[in-house]
Amino acid sequence: MTTTAEQAQQELLDEFEMFDNWMDRYQYIIDMGKQLPAFPEEWKRDELKIQGCQSNVWMHHERDGERLRFQAISDAAIVSGLIAVLMRIYDDRRPEDIRDTSPHFLKDLGLDKHLSPTRSNGLNAMLERIYRVAEQEAA
Repeated sequence: MTTTAEQAQQELLDEFEMFDNWMDRYQYIIDMGKQLPAFPEEWKRDELKIQGCQSNVWMHHERDGERLRFQAISDAAIVSGLIAVLMRIYDDRRPEDIRDTSPHFLKDLGLDKHLSPTRSNGLNAMLERIYRVAEQEAA
């Protein structure tokens, strides 16, 4: 059975509860980023680049039947980890599921308080792209 974006978000929150401090959480996020699938070089194009990120971030999406598939990569370890978090929640979901799922994990995990302003801007730029794609594909 496939999980919804909301269920994936809750599973992620449950996983993070086992960490007592932010250094461990950062390390877990970085480790998640190291497991991202390979990102084809031909996808590293300007139109796929996320504007507003301090580091380089590219995000590709495609429709797969009723679902949206996202893939992204960054040249920064922590940003790759944030991408992995986003992919856990939003990859391989129906556009309506994405659109109807509020990204409360940012506040619930404390990412809104523990990321630098530039990292937060980049994370929000990636979220905006995901939601914009979902909105267009749901129409």
